[in-house]
Amino acid sequence: MVEILISLFLLAGVGFMFVAALGLLRMPDLPIRLHATTKAGALGGGLLMIAVGLEFFGDVTVAAKAAAIIVFLVLTGPVAAHLIGRAGYFIGVPMWSGTIKDELKGRYDHKTQTLMSPPGLSKTRDDQPKG
Repeated sequence: MVEILISLFLLAGVGFMFVAALGLLRMPDLPIRLHATTKAGALGGGLLMIAVGLEFFGDVTVAAKAAAIIVFLVLTGPVAAHLIGRAGYFIGVPMWSGTIKDELKGRYDHKTQTLMSPPGLSKTRDDQPKG
């Protein structure tokens, strides 16, 4: 019974990794590619690590390492994708022509490399209510 469960986790993990690879190849621009690969890749890797943990269930060190890898994937994947996407946007990687909303347009100063806050959110400490 455990072998069937392990096989299901392995197949599901490989399936999500395959979807991540397809997303990398098929999506039109960098942010959408990052979204597809980060979500499906982290889920696929997590499912594979669950299968590894179940296979070596008696060995505590293997199960602990598999759990640590899952936590690492969940914590670092979105942060890395955000930083890569932001860097790509700021260096001028072209966006897909079907992009409807660009919330950063006009807010990034290439000369000083600063990102301005949206109107209404740029209050300083002096502007805060006292009390």
